[in-house]
Amino acid sequence: MEKRVLIDRRLASHFDWTLLGVAVGLILLGILTIYSATYSITEHRASGLASRQFYWFLIGVAAMLGASIFDYHRVDRFAYPFYGAVLLLLALVLSIGSMGGGSQRWLNLGFFTLQPSELAKLAIVLALAKFLQYDEPVGGYRLRDLWAPFLFVAPLVLLTLVQPDLGTAVTLVLVFLSVVLMGGLQVRSLLGLVAAGLTFLPIAWHFLKPYQRNRIWTFLNPDLDPLGAGYHVIQSKIAIGSGRLLGKGYLKGTQNRLDFLPAQHTDFAFAVFAEEWGFIGCLVLLGLYLALMVIALRVVARAKDRLGALLAFGALSIFFWQVVINVAMVTGLMPVVGIPLPLLSYGGSSMVSMMLAVGLLINVSMRRFTF
Repeated sequence: MEKRVLIDRRLASHFDWTLLGVAVGLILLGILTIYSATYSITEHRASGLASRQFYWFLIGVAAMLGASIFDYHRVDRFAYPFYGAVLLLLALVLSIGSMGGGSQRWLNLGFFTLQPSELAKLAIVLALAKFLQYDEPVGGYRLRDLWAPFLFVAPLVLLTLVQPDLGTAVTLVLVFLSVVLMGGLQVRSLLGLVAAGLTFLPIAWHFLKPYQRNRIWTFLNPDLDPLGAGYHVIQSKIAIGSGRLLGKGYLKGTQNRLDFLPAQHTDFAFAVFAEEWGFIGCLVLLGLYLALMVIALRVVARAKDRLGALLAFGALSIFFWQVVINVAMVTGLMPVVGIPLPLLSYGGSSMVSMMLAVGLLINVSMRRFTF
């Protein structure tokens, strides 16, 4: 008993407050941005979304603490059951899911709506970490050695694609590739996989929805349909550019206030932030994301074992790819695929899943001191 208490005290003394502080800083900036994005200049008040996001933040903190308390070596016990539960939820979305914005992505559970595809990112990380926790073969994994991980990711990606949710499906694939590469996939095997993916692109084009094809065309030429498919990115770039160096000030963004900017509180929250806080504000925001990722990389490097390193790197890859895709999408550097900016954009499922990822990082960080 005394040994157990000593271990618990030692773990608590190594809680990564810096990582939590960076995450909370991003969340608070997000709540301010959501408040601004939903503020009405006629009624002089915002909708209740910012308050809801704060409540989701509190739930997320509880989820983060739960994810940090248990010993991550118990992943063996629940990684596959968690994966199976998420797979079942994604299947239920197709039959009884709620519609919104032309997509069927949510399960209405009465007191809240759940988006299972957000949890799918964590399911991929947990399942892959369990599978790859033992040392890789001499020379690394070949593609034929990883048929089981391919079977993990394929159903999640397909069920997400048919919702349709191209952005999350792309994120799932990128997280998968990141973790298996970290796990020891041969570089030549990765190049072969990328080449096969590029070869498949012409076939994949025929499976895209018409609006998704239009987004790709307008990415290449936004003026092709300025009032339709190209409207989102054109208005977003105007908002970001109009912020200039120091921004227009909080609650003073004209593109946002006059409702020119679509999806202000979700996918395009970064554009709202950039218009109000300018280039300097964007540097601060992206600096916080960079700090989070540097801390996560440090957790990976200091992990006491391979399982911890894989879990931490998987959590890091979720943050990294979502930030890269969202910022590139909002600034017109890639097609609009619809993906939230982690911890900043509105969304309860996204908030809880991202805080679970933060908890996982803190878990691995604390337990590098145990024996």
